[in-house]
Amino acid sequence: MTQPANLFAGIPAVLSEEVIEPLVQAGSFRLERIVSAGQATPPGQWYDQARDEWVILLTGSAGLLFESESAPLVLHPGDHVVIPAHRRHRVEWTDSTEKTIWLALHYLAE
Repeated sequence: MTQPANLFAGIPAVLSEEVIEPLVQAGSFRLERIVSAGQATPPGQWYDQARDEWVILLTGSAGLLFESESAPLVLHPGDHVVIPAHRRHRVEWTDSTEKTIWLALHYLAE
């Protein structure tokens, strides 16, 4: 019998680093749960990914900075954004008072 999983279960009480957990992966499709607690991309580091990424924030808040922008895009629960492949970006901050839970879908656009 198939049992449901819960996106909010199994989250450690204390996180010394961000937790990235693959949920579903098939071919060029990968869905991850990301849990942050005050973490950010290290200074001077940028993500430059080969695949497109769709992210949605489920809890907490975060600031996502794109290289061409002067200020971070502030995300709250329910906010989502598509990050095209090779669009350099970084996480400037995540909420330090509550867990920030993201879903990230990595895929190849056709």
